[in-house]
Amino acid sequence: TQQMAAGYALYGPTTMLVLTVGTGVYGFTLDPSLGEFKLTHPQIQIPADTQEFAINASNSRFWEAPVKRYVDECLAGRSGPRGKDFNMRWIASMVAEAHRILMRGGVFLYPRDTKDAAKPGRLRLLYEANPIGWLVEQAGGRASTGRVPVLAVPPTGLHQRIGLVFGSRHEVERIERYHAEPVATRDAVPLFAERSLFRD
Repeated sequence: TQQMAAGYALYGPTTMLVLTVGTGVYGFTLDPSLGEFKLTHPQIQIPADTQEFAINASNSRFWEAPVKRYVDECLAGRSGPRGKDFNMRWIASMVAEAHRILMRGGVFLYPRDTKDAAKPGRLRLLYEANPIGWLVEQAGGRASTGRVPVLAVPPTGLHQRIGLVFGSRHEVERIERYHAEPVATRDAVPLFAERSLFRD
């Protein structure tokens, strides 16, 4: 929350600088004929709702239960509990994912998982999660660890790692809600079920 500025440069068919200094998010596009950046995207806003999510599905066996629940519900589509179809994206570049979300909405998940229990996440808090988190929040979105706002996490080290979920506000809030709900546990004793003496 003490950041003075955050942004990223994007190189491709056009070169862009996307920046916040705490008064909204602005996109500047390089005009090669002038050698100058022009304001082309004033006051970028992330839609609160979306039908796109981005996650590395190859790690699904390591996901925590709330993340698995969220992705399963999205994949179930119109016939599932969400009642609408979702598209899944995965570019494997956080800046490219953030840019797509800033331009049209969506949610990005690189959550904490059990792949390496010693690491509380893969992305670095200070120079990955915090700058992107501030950009997203300045554009009306939400950035979270899945449990708490990213910008509320106190840094304890230069390379501190963290789980990160960001994008369209309502989807990130749903993921936080799933993390806050108690997880139903099944008794390890095979004879007894939760509601009756014997299993069906």
